[in-house]
Formats: sequence, C-alpha cells, structure tokens
Amino acid sequence: MHGPASSGWLLVALCAAAGAYCLLRMRSGVEDQRRAAGGEALMGFGMAVMSVPAAALTPPPWTWLLYTAVFGAAALHALWAARTSPHHLHHLVGAFAMVYMAAVMAAAPEGHAGHGGAGVPLLTGVLLLYFAGYVLWAGVRLVPVAAAGGPSFSGEAESLGEGHGGRGSAPAAWGDRPELARACRLSMGIGMIAMLLTL
Repeated sequence: MHGPASSGWLLVALCAAAGAYCLLRMRSGVEDQRRAAGGEALMGFGMAVMSVPAAALTPPPWTWLLYTAVFGAAALHALWAARTSPHHLHHLVGAFAMVYMAAVMAAAPEGHAGHGGAGVPLLTGVLLLYFAGYVLWAGVRLVPVAAAGGPSFSGEAESLGEGHGGRGSAPAAWGDRPELARACRLSMGIGMIAMLLTL
C-alpha cells in the first residue's frame, strides 16, 4: 500500500495483533464465536500483509490476484453465512473492500489508485463512509460492555456475555470476552479506513 513507512508499520502491527487475538478466539467453546473468529483472523492477517509499506517490500503482480481470489472466496462465504446470521454482512463488506483494494493495486501497483476514473473515488468514498460509521457505532457500543454488560455486536458475543461472564460464574477466558472481541473489530475497522485512505 502507498503511504508513509512509519504509519504503515503501525498498521501492520495493529492488524497482526487483531488477527492473533482472533486466532485465540477460535479456541472458544462457543461454536458461533469460533466461526466468526476464523473469518476475522483471515481479515486481520490479510490486512497486515497488505499494509506492509511498499518501500520495505514490493510484492509481485500476481500477489494482488491471489488476494482477490482469497477474499473473493471469503466474501462468498460471508454472503452464504449471512442467510442465518446477519452480523456476517459486515464480514461481507470487509471482504469486498479487500477484493476492491487488491484489484486496484493489481491495476495500478505503482501509482495512486482512484485518480484515473470517475467510478473509483466514489466506491472508495462509499467504503470510507461505511467503515467510519461502523467505527463510531462500534466505539459507542464498546463503552457499556465493561460497565453494564450491554448487548454486543454479534450473537456469539451476546451468548458469551451471558454464559461466561455473568455473576456467579467463572471469569471468561481471554478468547471469550465480548468486550475484547468488540475492540478487535473496532481496531480492524480503523485499519480498513487507514488502508482505504492510502488508495
């Protein structure tokens, strides 16, 4: 991706940490939690690799085609999963954004994408608006979780909050804490905004 190297490495660290926590969540005893965490881990690590500054590593052109295929498959999986679980719609948008960025980089790996046609900046703007709204929404919903155990973004986090963190039960494991899952999603939303801004 294009952009200053220092901010690029910070973005790599943020996304890799989010992906690593999602791997931890895949060990949860709650099936929905494991299912969602797998897709989010793929997203986190994919964002981390895509964010490596171009000055440090210039990937070969076929890399972007590989990204397009992998996240295209992830988008189809999220679309299928959204039939029974609406929170997968956010995963669908995230996977589509990754496909879009990879396709843009494949078409113009050396230049700043989005400046060559009328349609590209519009799509970038729509995705930026979506993720900015998501970050604000997720940030607001993160505040009451620690204080009052408020409802979470996804069904699996709600079940975790009731079954693992309620009164009279053992403290939730690190991979089962809904507030950490939310913070992870919030971090990846911020990372997505930063990546879209570099197009």
